[in-house]
Amino acid sequence: MSSDLPVFGIEFGAMASRCEVRLAASDEAAARGLALAAIAEVRRIEAKYSRYRADSIVSRINAAAGNEWIACDEETAALFGYADALFDASGGLFDITSGVLRRAWDFRQAQVPEAIILEPLLKLMGWNRMEREREGGALYVRLPQAGMEIDFGGFGKEYAADRAGAILFELGVRHGYVNLGGDMRVIGPQPDGQPWSIAIQDPRRPNAVIAAIPVHSGALATSGDYERYFDLEGRRYCHILDPRNGMPVQYWRSVSVLAPLAIAAGSHATIAMLMQEQGLRFLRESKLAFLAVNQAGEIFQENAV
Repeated sequence: MSSDLPVFGIEFGAMASRCEVRLAASDEAAARGLALAAIAEVRRIEAKYSRYRADSIVSRINAAAGNEWIACDEETAALFGYADALFDASGGLFDITSGVLRRAWDFRQAQVPEAIILEPLLKLMGWNRMEREREGGALYVRLPQAGMEIDFGGFGKEYAADRAGAILFELGVRHGYVNLGGDMRVIGPQPDGQPWSIAIQDPRRPNAVIAAIPVHSGALATSGDYERYFDLEGRRYCHILDPRNGMPVQYWRSVSVLAPLAIAAGSHATIAMLMQEQGLRFLRESKLAFLAVNQAGEIFQENAV
């Protein structure tokens, strides 16, 4: 009976995050073997799409900006299609070319860049400017202007969580989850049928939680202003940047979303952060369960408990 299976947790580091695979298995050796298959998939995705690796497809596209075309496989083409959907759903706010703004912002220092620094970077953005051509069934892409960049950081970790969860399911796992730095993909409930209780961090108290969400399956992801930020003159400046002006969003402290897939949960949370005041309407129209905290500390939630 699955209810008799013990649960094992295997921790690892990936994508600059503390990660864990937790699953039910007959013994620790079996659990570790299953977890290693999922971890290998996470590392494959990290190697393929990390902007920190010169040999990744992302780095090769960025290095060729304004110059040559780069061939992409179908997995990458599908992720570009998802980026299209996010760009459209957010009215251009979720833009995977906005990573160039990192050149202006260093959240280790409490310093706001001047407009003269931000303005030339804003001209290097626009996901809808990416050029694409199909030739012989293959997709070729090109960023039209030197200095432009793409970055899958907005949904890469969530995509990896989903793929790792799919690998485990294919291997027969029915009870467990993948946690990539807080982006959760739940494969199935605990062996006794009870949901996993997933804590949501208080965005202003690092060691406290504001809620514990019961999850049988699906995914939970959070976007917030407490991961990379600095406070200056009573105002918080976080790493989630509005591509229209290059400035940090400020309306929400955090947004957590429950969805069937981690990539959908994370994307909805980030779009809500980017939409600021309009984010609550976006979340309600999505029909997904969520918990959001605004800058006044007010909590808004629907179907999250």
